[in-house]
Amino acid sequence: MLRHLIITADDFGLHEAVNEGIELASRAGILTAASLMISGPAVEDAIRRARRLPNLRVGLHLVLADGQASLAPSQIPGIADGRGYIDDAMVARSIRYFASHSLRRQLEDEIRAQFSLFARSGLTLDHVNVHKHFHLHPTILGLLIRIASEFGARTVRVPNEPYWFAAAHAGPKAAVAAALLKPWVLLMKQRLRSAQFFYNDFIFGLSTSGLMGEEQLLGVLARLPLGITEIYLHPATLSGGAIAPTMRSYRHAGELAALLSPRVRSAIEALNAQRGGYLDVLQQMGGSLA
Repeated sequence: MLRHLIITADDFGLHEAVNEGIELASRAGILTAASLMISGPAVEDAIRRARRLPNLRVGLHLVLADGQASLAPSQIPGIADGRGYIDDAMVARSIRYFASHSLRRQLEDEIRAQFSLFARSGLTLDHVNVHKHFHLHPTILGLLIRIASEFGARTVRVPNEPYWFAAAHAGPKAAVAAALLKPWVLLMKQRLRSAQFFYNDFIFGLSTSGLMGEEQLLGVLARLPLGITEIYLHPATLSGGAIAPTMRSYRHAGELAALLSPRVRSAIEALNAQRGGYLDVLQQMGGSLA
């Protein structure tokens, strides 16, 4: 079995400083993919940059919490506030999505609208994931699978982070959290396999979200497992609250510096791993979405 490595930046389109950081990391040859917030405040700038970055694979970063909806507030009154903002009260939302048919219908409309906007961008859809990994929720995952299939998308991120990384870089509580997620991850993989979706084996960056520096990257690369690994970061030329109020603890500029680090570049080159986006890895493995 070979090693396949996907290095992704999330939140493309959230802020021009994020877009700038992603472009810098892509041109440096380290970043291979980005996940686009299609309803983000700086999405048009992101799309323009993506069109001039031939080696950057772009996926859809569905925003169903802590971000701007794509539909008008009147169309999804149970999901977004009067400004079209979806809050980050994910536990309460999880319960309500289970309990309310009308909310599930609004959720379906919003997911479909974001897929439609991405299709209109003209960009090739490399993968799909959800902001804050909300597709661990079975209801959201079911809607994602059905709607993604309608749009011909069958590559999805699975947030399966190894315990050792969470323990080493975020402490015992993070390792316990990773363990508690495992049943949901296994259910997600089972449902994706049944629907004939393609997904990664491992991910790194979940327990260190916003704090993925050079040390963390080098630690992953030194123990990169066989199979398909995605490392995701949040690079930008500004940091923390300058990007978004809910990201005050994020060190975006530090993550960008890690992606531009000569030591990280050398470690990646030494691996001789297959690199690219999800569709690149699928092609390298001789697979097809047909």
